[in-house]
Amino acid sequence: MTSTVEYQGQLRTRCVHLQSESFIFTDAPVDNHGQGEQFSPTDLMATSLASCMLTVMGIKAKQLNIPLEGMKMNVNKIMEANPRRVSAISLTVLIPVHLHTIEARDKEVLRKTAESCPVAKSIHPDIKVEINWNEWAV
Repeated sequence: MTSTVEYQGQLRTRCVHLQSESFIFTDAPVDNHGQGEQFSPTDLMATSLASCMLTVMGIKAKQLNIPLEGMKMNVNKIMEANPRRVSAISLTVLIPVHLHTIEARDKEVLRKTAESCPVAKSIHPDIKVEINWNEWAV
């Protein structure tokens, strides 16, 4: 097992990662009867894409001896009303100055690594994913 999820009441869950015993809470969003005090489940879905992309890039960057620290992604989740679902995820990659000068081939390897992460490969094709790589655009 990976985790347990327990309903806490008031549209909140407590999610426990079994190996580490770390936990997070989720709330329903304000626009869906919730308090919006924590990530919503769909927030986590969109956020997990960015987290996965940065993680696999970190693995590849370590192999290439490139310091990836400081790279960030802004996540924008777009919902559709009928049926209520995530319709799009927009990511903006914020690349620290120290990474602007790495070789073009390394930028391409890191970009392709990120875009083929397990979460990206698991997202339904009906969900539009847009990634703005700023100056790394190809």
